[in-house]
Amino acid sequence: MRLIALNKPFGTICQFSAHETRASLGDWVDVPGVYPAGRLDADSEGLLLLTDDGALQARIAEPRHKLVKRYWAQVEGAPDRAALARLASGVDLGDYVTRPCQVRLIEEPAALWPRVPPIRYRAAIPTGWIEIALAEGKNRQVRRMTAAVGFPTLRLVRVAIGKLDLFALGLAPGEWCDLPPRAPWDGLPRTVR
Repeated sequence: MRLIALNKPFGTICQFSAHETRASLGDWVDVPGVYPAGRLDADSEGLLLLTDDGALQARIAEPRHKLVKRYWAQVEGAPDRAALARLASGVDLGDYVTRPCQVRLIEEPAALWPRVPPIRYRAAIPTGWIEIALAEGKNRQVRRMTAAVGFPTLRLVRVAIGKLDLFALGLAPGEWCDLPPRAPWDGLPRTVR
């Protein structure tokens, strides 16, 4: 059984087959037989787990297992308490209502690497940072949630899955490491690649 942590760079699609215009997981991880346990859209970056074990993949990815994923989102505007309360209590996105989650304002993360390409800077429009921890992960969910409460996401970084923290692993964008294939994945990596 193999479990790999990857810091997925911005612009990379969550598939191994080559793509005409974007980088794919195969551009970063040359390990046969592993697949993503969950997804991050191409415009999102951060922690992605890959495994060759279907049961482990399901345990990580499926919301019924309630494995919490933590995200940092840079949003357009300055979210207020009312917006945070709406996010925390669940947001009606039209096709479903999100489950309650944990959300809080944070300072711009000093440990975060610069995004390439950078977010477009607009002097007249402030931005803020929020941390969202949720146990579901539907397609573009965090982006849809922040937009629904009036604060579109400009940058989205997954920083943790369960107790596994991207910054504790010390992975730069595009780097990966093998992990012990057991929950809560509290061991440190053997070798960063």
